[in-house]
Order: sequence, then structure tokens, then C-alpha cells
Amino acid sequence: MEPLLRVKQLTKRFPQVVANEGVSLDIYKGEIHCLLGENGAGKSTLAECLYGFYRPDSGQIYFKGKPVRLASPVDAINLGIGMVHQHFVLVPPLTVIENVVVGIQETGLILDLKQAEQRLTRICGTYGIHVDLHAKIWQLSVGEQQWVEILKALYVGSELLILDEPTAVLTPQETERFFSTLKQMSHEGLSILLITHKLNEVMQISDRVTVLRRGKLVATVQTSEVTKAELARMMVGREVIFTVHKTASSRQEPVLTVKDLRARGDKGQEVLQGVSFTLNRGEILGLAGISGNGQKELFEVLSGVRRAESGQVLLEDEDITNRSSNYVMVRGVGHVPEDRLHEGLIPDFSLSENLILGQQRSRLYRRGLFLNFEQIRKFASMCVSTFEIKTPSLSHPTKFLSGGNIQKIILAREFTQCPQCLLANQPTRGLDVGVIEYVHKRLLEKREEGIGILLASEDLDEIMDLSDRIAVIFKGQILGIFDDEEADIEKIGLLMAGVTDVTA
Repeated sequence: MEPLLRVKQLTKRFPQVVANEGVSLDIYKGEIHCLLGENGAGKSTLAECLYGFYRPDSGQIYFKGKPVRLASPVDAINLGIGMVHQHFVLVPPLTVIENVVVGIQETGLILDLKQAEQRLTRICGTYGIHVDLHAKIWQLSVGEQQWVEILKALYVGSELLILDEPTAVLTPQETERFFSTLKQMSHEGLSILLITHKLNEVMQISDRVTVLRRGKLVATVQTSEVTKAELARMMVGREVIFTVHKTASSRQEPVLTVKDLRARGDKGQEVLQGVSFTLNRGEILGLAGISGNGQKELFEVLSGVRRAESGQVLLEDEDITNRSSNYVMVRGVGHVPEDRLHEGLIPDFSLSENLILGQQRSRLYRRGLFLNFEQIRKFASMCVSTFEIKTPSLSHPTKFLSGGNIQKIILAREFTQCPQCLLANQPTRGLDVGVIEYVHKRLLEKREEGIGILLASEDLDEIMDLSDRIAVIFKGQILGIFDDEEADIEKIGLLMAGVTDVTA
């Protein structure tokens, strides 16, 4: 059978980096094909080449048996290739229908919204998609907004749909419904290329899997013929242990107490609405919630980056509410921010400089009035080795490293300066399974040392595996806190969606 899309020996280079080297790939009509690989393996670059965002340096792309040259995403869309990125491109004040038809060339000067509604209604009926077409985008949940992006692709007649990490913004229940709909779409003949780092999802949803490592094709395999462990080995080139071995918590006295905390977001809206909890020494308190429900602002208030409107933050018995970030850091609180590039480091600084950021005045890294470069290099070398940071040199500008390696720099720095507690917001985001395994091990080691850890993650499996207690946050409120032995993924998923009557 002729594949819908065929890629032959595709190579794409950037300055100092070969993102894809001689990659070949076939996608057939009606299949769900997963693209797997560690951070920096070239998954997104390959997808962007297929969508016309990048032009390959060499190789050939065939669609329906014919060679094609994609100069822009418009060319891809006109062929029948659609893509849904992690960050949605929607206009909040406009309705679903308006967002779908705006920008489509054949609409002319006047939008025929009635005809568009009829067509969208047929599409929704075909695939079992439930979205209020007259609702404005700001009125929809994040999961519903994702369906709007998919509707945009289906509306223009996409035959191949590329989805980049589509479940990152979904609750477990939404993910189940999403996968059910994707399977129905594939049965109707739609081809789907799914980019994900979640091996459980690969095993659950895909027909075939293509694995990339360091820009090169490792293999394309039938999902039914491989195990999760085998896929992980293909990704990172070694055995990966998935089981988290967690001893009983040595939960001790409180290290961080949060009382009725309220704070506003960047647009002036109240994003934290009376948050209260206690973090104990020797425990991991997991914060479960869909991105955008106040996690980022909570971590910023706790670390001294954002001011609280009211409420209290106690570090042991000391009130540190609205103290500076430097004061909080000196008092022994580490912080792994959600936005690693803009909040976690200074991109123009070298790897070594970023590893001591915030500690540059410490006597450990100074010799009189000047920096002790020998000590800094020694510390940086240790971090590079321990955290497997891939860099040409210790003086290499951080902005030229991959996202995963940037995250490792932040983790290395914060893990070495948190004697009291660690605020870890999405610590494994963008990391490959091998490094995730290592980060999990280090988090549990910190817990064993008596450090209190507040862990926020969009990966609910990670929260369930690592946490001693789980707090669910929704729209800036803690809706429930559960001990790990009583934590139920269905109940937590409902609370993540704001359903407080979990018996319903």
C-alpha cells in the first residue's frame, strides 16, 4: 500500500547542530503514528519540516506519491497537512466558528458563518467532538480550546494531522476521551502523527512508532510488537528503570506553612484565592492541576518573585511573606521555575555563570573582590558530569543549548542550594526518560535528607509515583489534599476539572 506521506533521507542543519540526519519515515492512511525521542532528538524539527515551517537541507518529502516542496505552512495546509502546536493560536474574544474561519483564504471579504456552522456541525458529528460553536474562546476550558485547534485543521480538509504533545493540558478523563476520538478519526481515514514523550500514551494509542536519537532514525516498529522498556532503550541507548522505589516517608515537623494566600496575576486578576497547606520536612507534596490554575503564581509568591495581596508564608517559624527572592534563597529555599529560559537563568551567560547564579557573592566562589574561576570551573565540571549536561564547553553560552540541557543546569544549581525546602515546578518537563529517571532518584534522595519538596507537574503519573501527599489546585484554590495511599486518580482528575462533587 502506498503511504500517504513518505520522507526519504531528510536532513536539516542549524548552526553547530544537525537536527535531523538522513531520516526516513512512512505514514499510512488511517494510522496513528507516534514520534518518540529524547530532548534534542529532532522530533519537533522533523514535524516542522513536514508542516513547511522549516525547509530541509536535503532529502525528499512525498505526499500521495508525489514529491512536494513546502515553502510555508500554507503549502502544507493546501496539500492537506494540519498541525496543532503546544501553544494554541486562538483569539479569545472571538467565537469558535469565527476562530476557525478567520484567515482562510476562500472566505473572501464576508464570512459566511452560517455555512461554516453547518460544516463544523457535520465535522463534530462525524468525530463525536463536543464543543459549543458559539462560545467565545475565553469561555472554554483548555481542553476544549485544543479541540478548536483540531477543528481548524479538519475544517480545511486535513488528511494528516500532526499533534505536538497534545495531552499536556488535559486531565486524565479528558485524555481518555481525546484518545477515543483520535481512534475514531483514524478509523474514518484520518492519519495522525503524534509527538509525545509519554511512553504509556504511546503504548495506548499508536499503531506504529518511529524513534529518533540525536537526530538519526533508530527504528520504526509496530507498537504491538514492542514493550515500553524496549522503546525507552531505543530512545536513550540504555536500560531505563520505570519503577519508583519510594520508602515510607520520614515526615517530620513543618518546614513551610502557607495560610490563606492571595495574589494577583500579570493582568491584575486574582489568581490565588485563599491557598492554605503545610509542607513537612522529609516529604514530597505533589501539586496536581492543569497548567494555568495558579501553580506558576503560587511558586513565584513562595520564592519571593511575586507579591502576595494577603495571607502568610512561614519558613519554619519565620514569616517570609513578600521577602525578596534573594532573601528566600539565602534562607535555603531552592526554586525550579516553570519557564526555564526566561525565569530560570540568563541565556547570554555561560553554563558556568548560570550554575552559580545567585551564589556569585558567596565566599565559596570568590577570592577577595574577584570571582574564584578555578572553584567555579570545578563546580561546573561536577554538575556537567553528574547531570549529564551536553555542552561543547563550560564557557558555552547557555542560549545555544537544548531545552533539556538548560533544565539540567537549573536543576543542578537548585539541588545544591536547598537545605530547607525545594519548590520544583515542572522539573522534568522536556527531559528524556533517562534523565527523568535520574531526577526522580535525586528528588527522593533530597526527601530522605529531610528536605521538604513541593512538586508541581503536568504528568499525573509522576505526581502519583513520587508524592507522599497530593494537593489538587483549580482556579487558584486547593480543592483537596490526599495521602498517597488514599489518592485515587479518577477522583483527582475530576477535581482537576473543578468537579467538587466527586460522587457524581
